[in-house]
Amino acid sequence: MAIDFAPGMRVMIRDEEWMVERVDTNEMGVLALHCLGVSPLVKDRESIFLADIEKSIIPVDPAKVRLVRDKSARFHDTKLYLESQWRQQKPTDSKIHIGQKAVMDTMNYQLEPASRALKQPRQRILIADTVGLGKTLEAGILMSELILRGKGRRILVVTVKSMMLQFQKEMWNRFTIPLVRLDSSRIQKIRAKLPVNYNPFYYFDKAIVSVDTLKRDIEYRTHLENAYWDIIVID
Repeated sequence: MAIDFAPGMRVMIRDEEWMVERVDTNEMGVLALHCLGVSPLVKDRESIFLADIEKSIIPVDPAKVRLVRDKSARFHDTKLYLESQWRQQKPTDSKIHIGQKAVMDTMNYQLEPASRALKQPRQRILIADTVGLGKTLEAGILMSELILRGKGRRILVVTVKSMMLQFQKEMWNRFTIPLVRLDSSRIQKIRAKLPVNYNPFYYFDKAIVSVDTLKRDIEYRTHLENAYWDIIVID
């Protein structure tokens, strides 16, 4: 019997309990379950399981969950648990939650692009500020907000070669967003480690690549177009 997996579902995989956070279909047409560990041995560990490989994925029946009485004073333990769960909830509104907390002197106008984009069903925005007003910072603010909302696991930045190092440093030093630099030699090394039919752009979740690299080799661009990305930034 086929199982309809959904985010929030708890499952038993390899004798451990996991919570499904996301369900994707990879390029081979196989369901990929992005899970967070629940039982003590795998607590808070993130793993990805392929449905065609894991033959015994057993959904946890809520009716069989054993309830444990809270014996702490004034239900302190229960309140602490509920508070911790509440703080882990992903925001769904259009307000700026963490973008203004980056390592920078925030100007109000720099929050405007992210605020406008978050009001859209799909975040698509063109930032055309003049030189020196902080377009890179505005992009970083929006990226950090999307990551907070669970929409920024895979990020691709495409820019000119002269801007790669600066963009990479800005994202890490100010927003702690790690971007792996992919040039021709780096992509070749990755391909040497992978099967022939595997897309090298799935090797890293967050990458930055130059326009020149894509222009020189049409094969790289083909792999890039066939990869799935949550956020694409073109500078």
